[in-house]
Amino acid sequence: MKGAALLRGGRRFRSGGGLAALVAPLFARVLDHVDAGLVEGRIEATLPNGTQRILGNRAPGPVAIVDLRSYRALVRLWRAGSVGWYVAWERGEWASPDPVPLFDLFMRNRVPLGQTARAGGLSRATNRMLHWLQRNTPKNSRRNIEAHYDLGNDFYRPWLDAGMSYSSALFGPGDTLEAAQHRKIAALLDRVEGKTLLDIGCGWGAVAEVATTRGFAVTGITLSREQRAYAADRVPSAHVSITDYRDVTTQFDAVTSVEMVEAVGQDYWPAWMDTVARCLKPGGRAALQFISIADDIFDRYAANADFIQTYIFPGGLLISESRFRALADARGLDWQDEHRFGLDYAETLKLWRERFDAAAAAKLLPPEFDNHFMNLWRYYLMYCEGGFRGGGIDVLQVTLVKA
Repeated sequence: MKGAALLRGGRRFRSGGGLAALVAPLFARVLDHVDAGLVEGRIEATLPNGTQRILGNRAPGPVAIVDLRSYRALVRLWRAGSVGWYVAWERGEWASPDPVPLFDLFMRNRVPLGQTARAGGLSRATNRMLHWLQRNTPKNSRRNIEAHYDLGNDFYRPWLDAGMSYSSALFGPGDTLEAAQHRKIAALLDRVEGKTLLDIGCGWGAVAEVATTRGFAVTGITLSREQRAYAADRVPSAHVSITDYRDVTTQFDAVTSVEMVEAVGQDYWPAWMDTVARCLKPGGRAALQFISIADDIFDRYAANADFIQTYIFPGGLLISESRFRALADARGLDWQDEHRFGLDYAETLKLWRERFDAAAAAKLLPPEFDNHFMNLWRYYLMYCEGGFRGGGIDVLQVTLVKA
């Protein structure tokens, strides 16, 4: 079954949920913690016994409607954080007509909520160890990338834009998804100049295709066989290969990378930045687009393995901008012209989900993906959209200039 590696990877992590009757006092405690931590917005919850409870409601903000069908869901949340909360949703232990506001609330109130939605105890230790085993060594990197991107071009094609951009668009007034993706690529390439360009994590070739029209000789690297085949056929003038970023030694006038560094992991950020510094000629410019997570929760986030790391991007980690910028500075790369557009990512994810649902309804997605996997993917898109709307994660374009 397609996607089994991701589903199987999730089952390796402890989600909690057993012996609910023995931890009944935790039910009220978890709800009380959530209530106390909701400084903005509110949750309108229906409890398993049919009673209603309002959580938060201290200041304006998103309103989430939650039908808590089993207290087991709270046990999973308490024991395994976002991993357990997904398991509870998938098993029907809670439901919502729209989960996005709930994910928005948890991100928007991330500081006062503290550890409420993060795994603890044995679950935390186990999840963290399994995540460490998936760290992006040269061997593991290819396996981790294949688990996600080699789900197949026939899976991604029906719901991405025609240009196959699997990253945030940059919207202007009235833009379609296709127009906004082209705007994003144009903005990225406006940051670089010269004749030769290295695209690290080239995806399906969207950046390479536009870059060639601007006169660049493009070298694209990826670890996904599906992406490599698609990009090489799409942009025959580019040199696209299965290559680990650590193995590139040639120098270029320019480097681009769009939402690839999140797949590297914190231990390998220095090696990734070494590659950018090594591969840029003096005076060269790198244009990066990456997803950051707020420094006020980075340490707690990095010490855990959340839903995304467990089920969607094995080995991945969002970027701490302050730490990442320090690595660039240490290598003589001048950080310039930051542009943030996190709400554009929320809109991108919303449109992807609408297109995904339409493709599923029209049976345009490969039949080997079962309902369990389709629900996982739908939850992933909603979870990420809520995170961007809540402001704790953001997307940036930035230019690095080599002295």
